[in-house]
Amino acid sequence: MGGLGYRESLNVLESAWNAGIRHFDVAPAYGYGEAEGCLGEFMRRHQGQMTVTTKFGIPPAAGGSLGRIVRSVGRTAVRQFPGLKQRLSKASPPAASASFPPAKEVSQAPRPPNPIFCVEEAKKSLYRSLAAFQSERIDVWLLHEVTASDLHDEKLLRFLEDSVRSGVIGTFGAGTDRNHIDDLLDLRPDYCPTLQHEWSIFDPLPRGANVFRMHHRSLTGNFRSLHAALSADKDRSSRWSELVGADLSDAVILAKLMLKAALLLNPESVILFSSKSTGHIEANVALASDDSLSDAALTLYRVLQAEMISSD
Repeated sequence: MGGLGYRESLNVLESAWNAGIRHFDVAPAYGYGEAEGCLGEFMRRHQGQMTVTTKFGIPPAAGGSLGRIVRSVGRTAVRQFPGLKQRLSKASPPAASASFPPAKEVSQAPRPPNPIFCVEEAKKSLYRSLAAFQSERIDVWLLHEVTASDLHDEKLLRFLEDSVRSGVIGTFGAGTDRNHIDDLLDLRPDYCPTLQHEWSIFDPLPRGANVFRMHHRSLTGNFRSLHAALSADKDRSSRWSELVGADLSDAVILAKLMLKAALLLNPESVILFSSKSTGHIEANVALASDDSLSDAALTLYRVLQAEMISSD
């Protein structure tokens, strides 16, 4: 539902299905609160042939109908005045700097526990999602943007485990910022049979055995940062290209290698991506079975990690 109408969103989902995608990720807050319902209609078209993740912890914003109106007006304005989109893009701040290695994330002060992570709120959210999907089961149910300090209600854990035993959910876990993952594994491991967090070639390999992983942001800002850094440093770009055996100044090649590395280095994981382009969806699916890029992708990861370590 990101920037698209309901029917357009369904068409994108069908394009993903036709390309071979069989897992879809959503949350109650996505798409002004409409995304689960849209995905639910799509699920009914392909009953029992796909898996779905949704989440609990960030409720949909109030005033969803107003959001739909504003979004619709915005789409109409851009279609009628195509120059508007270009002017808006120019007015936005740069997406990435050309520094290498990228600036490390600064740890923020711990926030107080979020009271929404209790069994009462969990039940409400789960039943709302089931109603939106018009389904009796959710395959993966994640605690959205949760931290270890949020998980102080043992009744919540029992509810999650009971929901798995009853078949209402297939599995549960945490979908959160990667900076919270180690604490969750160390302090609240029972909540972590499944983990969803960012992973790109800038990151070390994930730790934690017996955990099913779902990764996102293998590209997006990480791709823009690396492409900008290599474009600004021609010597590094040439040296890396020779080592990798691919022209890393080519943005398309670089993006393919970054996504391929995510697939190869996380072989038991789901790699999530977001796109409204049928062509991009088809290209990403084709990449999964393209072994011609495997050696170059793994070499790029090793080269990047080595230079990041030497820069510390």
